[in-house]
Amino acid sequence: MPLFGNSFSPKKTPPRKWASLSNLHLLDRSTREVELGLEYGTPTMNLAGQSLKFENGQWVSESGSFLGDRRELQRLRRRNQQLEEENNLLRLKVDILLDMLSETTAESHLMEKELEQLKQHSRRKK
Repeated sequence: MPLFGNSFSPKKTPPRKWASLSNLHLLDRSTREVELGLEYGTPTMNLAGQSLKFENGQWVSESGSFLGDRRELQRLRRRNQQLEEENNLLRLKVDILLDMLSETTAESHLMEKELEQLKQHSRRKK
């Protein structure tokens, strides 16, 4: 006979009511979209005074063309190319300077070793 008895006997849960009391699930798709506001339209954004919209996986200008901006775009591309070339040149210069620094450091360590050996050799003679 258990000391405290079998006190743990969960009650049966009552059956659940209908999952949703809303009747929106009974409506057809188009009515639901109108009711719930599921039709968002095309995404748009304004970037530097230029209005763009997202169509077929690409951002397209709403005004149609970039005729005024083509010159600016070409200028920016040229400037970008110049900066990339300058960046490559500077990286090359840094690599050369690092090589020169490592070579000079290695020579300095060798000279310090030789100097230390000469000092020890001169102390032994005395």
